Formats: sequence, structure tokens, C-alpha cells
Amino acid sequence: MTGADVPGRPPLVTVLGASGFVGSVVVAALSRRPVRLRTVARGPVAVPRGARADVERCTGDLTDRDVLRAAVAGSDAIVHLVSHGAGWRGEGASDEALGRANAGVMSALLEALLERGHARGAAALVLFAGSTSQAGPGAPIPVDESAPDAPTSPYDRQKQAAERELLAAAAQGTVRGASLRLPTVYGRGAPAGRKDRGVLAAMVRRALAGEPLTMWHDGSVLRDLLHVDDTARAFLAALDHPEAVTGRHWVLGTGQGEPLGRVFRSIADGVAARTGRPPVPVTAVPPPAHALPTDLRSTVANSTRFRTATGWRPLTPLDAGLADLIADLADAPPD
Repeated sequence: MTGADVPGRPPLVTVLGASGFVGSVVVAALSRRPVRLRTVARGPVAVPRGARADVERCTGDLTDRDVLRAAVAGSDAIVHLVSHGAGWRGEGASDEALGRANAGVMSALLEALLERGHARGAAALVLFAGSTSQAGPGAPIPVDESAPDAPTSPYDRQKQAAERELLAAAAQGTVRGASLRLPTVYGRGAPAGRKDRGVLAAMVRRALAGEPLTMWHDGSVLRDLLHVDDTARAFLAALDHPEAVTGRHWVLGTGQGEPLGRVFRSIADGVAARTGRPPVPVTAVPPPAHALPTDLRSTVANSTRFRTATGWRPLTPLDAGLADLIADLADAPPD
């Protein structure tokens, strides 16, 4: 991929949501490439050490259309990682506010790219972070691209709306677009002090604090757990194979279902080995009122099609990923 405006010029890759959990790792991976890299987030994003990329940092609220238009100006490729999951779990944000982040940003992005048109040559490539949970609680196990969608939460419906709008624009030639649907992502990622690293990081923090680890089921529910480094490599693989991926959604995952009871016990044992204290208990509790059907049902992802199209495959074993996450959080300075 080369810059579309000047032949031979390095491409401009823009990462929306660059300070987040996945975004920070995608930025670090892209910074090692000889590209022009624009990071966009509400707050400052540090330039990774040893960066080969020419890094431009932008700050602003991407729900503001003028901010978004300026953020994506001149981009050859855009990795759209802006996402908000609060509210649909009773955490205070309204569905309308969440929709502005989960679906509204996509609408504004496509509007900006449509205004730009094709004067610069090839249409921009847009990669969107969807979710395997968009298929809904009735999806087959494992789930793949053939499963019909039946999202049940506002979050998943908003993700579906953004994805459909992107793929419709790709069909019309406005952009080259693809959605990478993510399973449960875990790992260190995110700058120090950020806590948006998912359920496994939350369980590690509880164990480090000496608190019991609670499950909303008997522990037999399966999750496909994809390390954040492997997730970032998937986005880079899609950037490297734009013609192979554009125009459809892709399911990502390891293909392995891990019983959450066993995963939580591994966390308790790993933290105990790190701290020298006895393992905290792992217990089952009744699900809260805001629990979703997908929380109580197993999810495993079949990523065969994406692997075939791009050559990507996950590399980080779960035990190594958990050990690294525990070490990172154990060494983190207190809040």
C-alpha cells in the first residue's frame, strides 16, 4: 500500500480510538512500519519507542463531525476502533450516547469519505472492529461468517448498524471496507492507569486485591480468548490484504473454547504464585439483572476463512498471555 495522493509516498494510516486497549497495541505495531501514522483519541497518545513510522498525534471528540473530518483527511487506510460498551450493562450512559460512539462515528466517517470522493485515486480502506456477539445468543458453536445475525443488546445492534453501513458503502465503491469481529480480547495493552482491558484483567485485579472471583454460571461456559497482540496482528494482516478482505465481515478467534471456571482458577493460582498468598476463592453467584443471554452461553469463533484469506493465525498461548497480564498488573503502580 502506497500513498494515493503522491505515488511512492508512504501511506497514511489513521487509527481512531488509538489510546484504547486494542488501539494502543495496533498503534505500537504500526509504528514499527515505514508508514505515516496518525493517532486519534480523546487524550494524548505516546509515540512508541523506536518508532519507524512518521507519527502525527491528534486529539478530539470523534462524535464531533468536524473533528472527525479533519482526523481522517488524506488517509489511505483507517482502523476504526472507537467503541463504547457502558450503559448496556447498567453503567450509566444512555443508549443514545452509546450509539453516537458505536454507530454515529461510522456514519460521519463514511460521509467524510464520500465528500472526498475518488479524486485521490483508490478509495480508502476502512477496517472496523465488530464483535462475535453480534450473531446473538442463538449462534452456532463455533460461530463463523455464515451465521445469521440476531443481536440482543443495544451494543451489538449498534455494532451491527455500523458494520452494515460500512459494507454497503464498500458495495457502492465509496470505500474499501471490512469488519473484523472480535471475541473476548485480553492482555496487557492500554497505557498505565487505563482499566479498559476486559473481564480477565478485572479478575486479575480482584485476585491481587484478595477478593473472590465470581462467575454468573457454574464455570462450564466456554470463551474464545484472543490475545491483544494477536488481535493487532489481525488488523495489520487485513491492511496487507485489502482486496482479499474488503466487502464483508470476518470472524476472529483461536478456535478454542476455554471453560471460564478453569480460566478464573488459573488466574487465582497465578496471582497466588506471584504474591505468595493463598489463591482467592472462585465462586458461582446468581447473574445480575443486567446480564445478557450471551453472558451465560458459550462462544467459540471459527476464523478459518480469515486465516485462509490473509495468512494470519493466533500465536500467544493462553497460559503465557495470562502470566504476562498478571505480571503487568502486579507491577503496576497503585491508583
